[in-house]
Amino acid sequence: MINIVLFEDNKSLRQSLKLYFDNTAGAYLAGAYEDANDAVAKIRKHQPDVVLMDIQMPGLSGIEALKRIKAVYPDTKVLIHTIFEDEHRIFSAVCGGASGYVLKSPDPDDVWQAIQDVHKGGAHMSPAIAIKVMQMFQNQFVQSQPTYIELTGRERDVLTCLVKGMSYKMIADACSLSVHTVHYHIKHIYEKLHVNSAPEAVVKAIEQKLV
Repeated sequence: MINIVLFEDNKSLRQSLKLYFDNTAGAYLAGAYEDANDAVAKIRKHQPDVVLMDIQMPGLSGIEALKRIKAVYPDTKVLIHTIFEDEHRIFSAVCGGASGYVLKSPDPDDVWQAIQDVHKGGAHMSPAIAIKVMQMFQNQFVQSQPTYIELTGRERDVLTCLVKGMSYKMIADACSLSVHTVHYHIKHIYEKLHVNSAPEAVVKAIEQKLV
């Protein structure tokens, strides 16, 4: 039996879900509330396995209620149930500790399946939400990756010497090059790294793990 607490300000939806759970084997709706203002107290009272939480409600928002619940009862699984699928709300719910994010649907079987998934330890997400989450993390991953910088072997040798603090003459001796050629390579290194000085080149080389 899965013990459920529902927070939903839409009266007709709240009543229809109550009726559905009352007639669903394995489900027990311990409480259904129109707002989440006393969410933590309600969780303390009912000790639910899964909380079905709307986002936009009068008073305390579902996201804030989620955070308060998780702060006091970190093991309680909270499933966000909403019509909203914008990235800000998804990100806030995920960061707040939500166990899943299910869009409101005319078919309550979808909600029940989501509840069962999170109860079993899964992280249910409606297909539309899963796609957005994947895109969000892909974008974040791409932004966090260093830009690929293609250096020639000789340019990499020169840059390595520069990182070691060598002067142009020392680099020339170490790489068997003329000082003029060292200047030539460093000029191209600056262009490729989009820097204007040796210190900037050294910092970027270390940050980008180019040497």
